[in-house]
Amino acid sequence: MKIGRKASGGRYKRPKKKKLTGRLSQVRTIKLGDKKTKITRTRGGNKKLISFQNNIVNVTTRGKSKKSTIKNVLETPSNTFLARQNIFVKGAIIETELGRAKITNRPSQECFIQAILIE
Repeated sequence: MKIGRKASGGRYKRPKKKKLTGRLSQVRTIKLGDKKTKITRTRGGNKKLISFQNNIVNVTTRGKSKKSTIKNVLETPSNTFLARQNIFVKGAIIETELGRAKITNRPSQECFIQAILIE
């Protein structure tokens, strides 16, 4: 039998080396507070704005949008503990100056928060 071969004659594949692109990035959670952002380098030399804290939301009602300040996170359907810590995720229901609103974008991937007013 040749070295490095299976009993059937097939060859063993070597495991891949660890690459820089394969590592995980730091978990990003956006909390309620004054706006705090950071610029990070992404793949291909591009730049991405990352937000850590935010208190401004773009609320859309009847085709028009307005900026509003966030007062509190009321509930998060995906995880109840995130609402207690005032962490913004997609689908979370927040309390704004205009009323209750539901977050429609993914704030951890973008530097702003979009929401639709719930009536």
